[in-house]
Amino acid sequence: MSDMFGEIITLTIMAAALGMDAFSVGLGMGMYNLRLRKIFKIGMTIGIFHVWMPLLGILAGKFLSGRFGTLASFLGGLLLIVLGLNMIWSSFKQESEKVMTPAGIGLLIFALSVSLDSFSVGLTLGIYGAKTLVVILCFGIIATVQTWAGLLLGRKVQGWLGTYSEVLGGAILLAFGVKLIILTI
Repeated sequence: MSDMFGEIITLTIMAAALGMDAFSVGLGMGMYNLRLRKIFKIGMTIGIFHVWMPLLGILAGKFLSGRFGTLASFLGGLLLIVLGLNMIWSSFKQESEKVMTPAGIGLLIFALSVSLDSFSVGLTLGIYGAKTLVVILCFGIIATVQTWAGLLLGRKVQGWLGTYSEVLGGAILLAFGVKLIILTI
């Protein structure tokens, strides 16, 4: 019983660390003028990605080498940079249509970008034989809650910053993407 409790504590801490990128990126994305329904949908989408990405990682971890984790982090960083640049670019456009918004393909790119590190961690957990159900429940629930927290906080800050909030949000995404790439190198 204590082994199971220790594994749950370890996985919860790991999930919270992995969910911090969802919180940080959610903070930037929350600076869009988002309705609560959209915030709920974004959080649920991130949670779903944080379930299936580590699941795929666990399955792949039994077959692939540790080098793939570095590639996943690098790709996640690139996706965040693209998303951040698109947000900054769209803030300078005079048209009301955004280049990328947290809907449709933009939401999927957002969800993928913050869950790629969960895939790479899943690789390691697969190699070490972690309990799959516990991993995906911890990762999914914690990422969802952290995303909602980031989006809601970003929504509050957006009201204070006005038109500059989208540039700041894009800059946050861009900086986080650069940080991921630097840590990967």
